[in-house]
Amino acid sequence: MDNFHIMTKPIGPICNLDCTYCFYLEKEQLYGDESSFKMKEDLLESYIRQYIRSQASPVVTFAWQGGEPTLLGVPFFERVMQLQAKHCGGKRISNSLQTNATLLDDKWGEFLAKNSFLVGVSVDGPPELHDAYRVDKGGQPSLHKVLRGLEVLKRHGVEFNTLTVVNRKNSEHPLEVYRFLKEIGSQYLQFIPIVEEIAPEPDQSGLRLLKPYARKDTVVSEWSVEPLQFGIFLQTIFDEWVRNDVAKIFVNLFDVALESWLGMEQSLCVFKKQCGAALAMEHNGDLYSCDHFVYPDNKLGNILQQPLATLANLPQQVRFGKAKETSLPQECIQCDVRFACNGECPKHRFLKTSTGEPGLNYLCAGYKHFFHHIDPYMQFMANELRMQRAPANVMAWARKQTAEVGTESV
Repeated sequence: MDNFHIMTKPIGPICNLDCTYCFYLEKEQLYGDESSFKMKEDLLESYIRQYIRSQASPVVTFAWQGGEPTLLGVPFFERVMQLQAKHCGGKRISNSLQTNATLLDDKWGEFLAKNSFLVGVSVDGPPELHDAYRVDKGGQPSLHKVLRGLEVLKRHGVEFNTLTVVNRKNSEHPLEVYRFLKEIGSQYLQFIPIVEEIAPEPDQSGLRLLKPYARKDTVVSEWSVEPLQFGIFLQTIFDEWVRNDVAKIFVNLFDVALESWLGMEQSLCVFKKQCGAALAMEHNGDLYSCDHFVYPDNKLGNILQQPLATLANLPQQVRFGKAKETSLPQECIQCDVRFACNGECPKHRFLKTSTGEPGLNYLCAGYKHFFHHIDPYMQFMANELRMQRAPANVMAWARKQTAEVGTESV
């Protein structure tokens, strides 16, 4: 791969929150004997140098995640900026930071604005929905601190988007979630379904959340979104968006769906035919196949022992990426919305098809419901783009369809 992306965990799984559904907190068990999870200076410089050199693109994007990366403080990221400038080699560097926003203050705001960081903020909806699962180490609500952090970003003019985990509770209230996100000033929305299998007993690494493809007897967690409800959640928000907010509010799943209807390769890995280009690196330089596959047998190696580019292109990783397409069950291969879904994320493929074949995506019913529902609107927008007209014209068309249906029912 000439271009691959890395989700960098400079403080590993360490976080100041204790979100019920967080799949990454338990990764601390993989490094339980370590006294510090802060990425060391020599590793940080080696990573920055190697990552920049490995990218064929003139623009190199670093993604800093956790855990909670702001626990490292502004000085750590000031050093990041110095090292990027030292090793950029004429390339343009951009940075994104995924955060729960609870620790952001004016010092952070000044730094993020000065260095043009794109900040992703985790928000699950209004208080009764966000605070149902997103609590601190003492079990206390966190939304008021998140909103305070958002105000810091707005005050300093920092570009941000919101990431909403769609779970068992907030999936029942799609419009409340959508309208709340708009109210707090988000114009770029990401919706991520949470689906976790829980093993009866921890494995030898101390992990309870089951590795994808394990094919063992498990229970889906009580916070996991239900399949059809996820599709209804997306459909309900889409119906409001397509009539009122196209070109004003940007929803990642809707944008990627339009790519599918245009026949383009999807920009989001979960909907691509193959994956493997989005890797995860832990605080000590261990590189894993994917953020959702941080398990011992998906460890590719350590970048201080083998070159980053070599690890990213190992036969093991190539097989991992291709398996997304080659392991599809026959029911998926024949599906009429395969062009938009491509089986979605391998992490969620733990059901059996109607014929008993393994590998069906847990969210299949939801995606089918959603993609079938949006088909006429996507066809309209795709045609507008082909005719070099604005896809936002779909809003008037959608409202007209609604009015005509209403007239027929009178």
